[in-house]
Amino acid sequence: MWYDISAQPRNDVMMNRPYSDMRLWHMGFSVGTHMQDISFVHNGLLTDDGETWFMEQPSYSPGFCVNGLINFRLSNYFSLRITPGMYFGNKEIKMIDVKNGRERSQNIKSTYVVLPVDIKYSAMRYHNVRPYLTAGIMPAFDVSKKRSEYLELKNVDSYVSVGLGCDFYLPFFKLSPELKFCFGLSDIIEHKRPDLVDDPDKMKITRSLKKATSKMIVLTFYFE
Repeated sequence: MWYDISAQPRNDVMMNRPYSDMRLWHMGFSVGTHMQDISFVHNGLLTDDGETWFMEQPSYSPGFCVNGLINFRLSNYFSLRITPGMYFGNKEIKMIDVKNGRERSQNIKSTYVVLPVDIKYSAMRYHNVRPYLTAGIMPAFDVSKKRSEYLELKNVDSYVSVGLGCDFYLPFFKLSPELKFCFGLSDIIEHKRPDLVDDPDKMKITRSLKKATSKMIVLTFYFE
């Protein structure tokens, strides 16, 4: 008996790029925004003038980031991603003398060259959507020009990162919004300041800090 298949109801969804995840490796790029944060640990130093200085970052300014992408397929669910790129941003630091109520401020601009390496775990694909998780490390190198300010940050830092995102399979490419949290592993304050030997008014700010670590929240959009 013959019947028209096209007349039957269809509940399936057309799969875009059904074999894109089967490639051994592929390339892409991303653009996004990020916010830089810094956590201070003070030592409670009391200066000869009776001052005790504390630092904080009261507000956050969005920065810009752009990355390349090389993705290596490890299995049906795991892949290795290398995403070299650049992060442009700044940190607005407030310095407060809690004894006398005096305040100072410094805007620390940074241009990071980064080399994130992540393991990506992807769930099963459902139609044209596939959520995923990431974890990895991110070395960062600040190539911005330094000046003799109250605080100076080291040129090299490293982060451990965790993130989550979702792959959306479109007809001509794959779009992947991703939210990542990065936590600095080392003290980023430059404590040795020979440039401030003759400027004790600035040096006392650095001397008031035991250490400081950086953090980032990064929102990126990958195109693969």
